Amino acid sequence: MSVPSQASNQSSFFNLHVEGVGYLNRIRTIKPKKGQEFLACHVAALRGSDKDVSYTKFDCRVSGADAQEVIRRLEADVAAEKSVIIGFRIADIYPEMFTFEKGERKGQPGVALKGRLLRIKFAKVNGESIDVPQPVRAPQREDEPVPF
Repeated sequence: MSVPSQASNQSSFFNLHVEGVGYLNRIRTIKPKKGQEFLACHVAALRGSDKDVSYTKFDCRVSGADAQEVIRRLEADVAAEKSVIIGFRIADIYPEMFTFEKGERKGQPGVALKGRLLRIKFAKVNGESIDVPQPVRAPQREDEPVPF
């Protein structure tokens, strides 16, 4: 097999990751009519100056065992309306159109940013840090170059 045909048989992926800090809200289990149930949440990501913060809201499916474990641990705190701030990584974001079903915007179109919550880097509940599992990195060999 020639080199060009080998390259065409390999799968390639383009990753789109968003990392930041935000408030964790609306943790819930989604039970679709077809398929497996899954854990979901909202993240209100902070952006801009700390004197004039703006928010970008993400509706996330929680992916990965570590992220699910942390979100489940924080579920009671979010339900009790405590201030829960997380450092996060969200992947595969995309917009989804919807129509508001209630409130003053009832009947108007809206857009939601969807994504997969891959990782929780840190978490604070009412300003107090909680332990969050960190990914285990393989030990680096001496002959490997150091990443930048």
